[in-house]
Amino acid sequence: MGAAYFYHVTQSSIEQTLPMLLGKARQAGWRIEVRGQHADDMERLDKQLWLGDENGFDPHGLAGGDYDADQPVLLTFGQAAGNNPTCVMSVYGADVTPQDVTALERVCILFDGHDGAAVAHARVQWKTLADAGCTAQYWSQESGRWEKKAETA
Repeated sequence: MGAAYFYHVTQSSIEQTLPMLLGKARQAGWRIEVRGQHADDMERLDKQLWLGDENGFDPHGLAGGDYDADQPVLLTFGQAAGNNPTCVMSVYGADVTPQDVTALERVCILFDGHDGAAVAHARVQWKTLADAGCTAQYWSQESGRWEKKAETA
């Protein structure tokens, strides 16, 4: 059984935080689905990831291509991930289920702490997963660095 990690993004953006988490997940040997809700959001994220940052490039693809199964990181928006992920990273309010948490090594939920609707949605997801018996951790960067603030059993 996996665990859900909630990342309350306040000192940076989701787009700045995601590459760090992708790097950690890839170091663990995981294949990753980055799950969004809307094609335009994921297309924008795809372009940003292609640019990379000073820490290096994150190999990835946008779902719907000929090589989805080969992608170590696949960006999706409503379709099933074709890369057999061991980790899902939810961005821009994409839902995760208790079944996702139990089937995968890790589920990461990144949410914008400056967006009231995103915070409310993350709270609903936390409650849903905790009520289903899933292990969850809440991470905050309010102090300027990532700190674990809460955990369910």
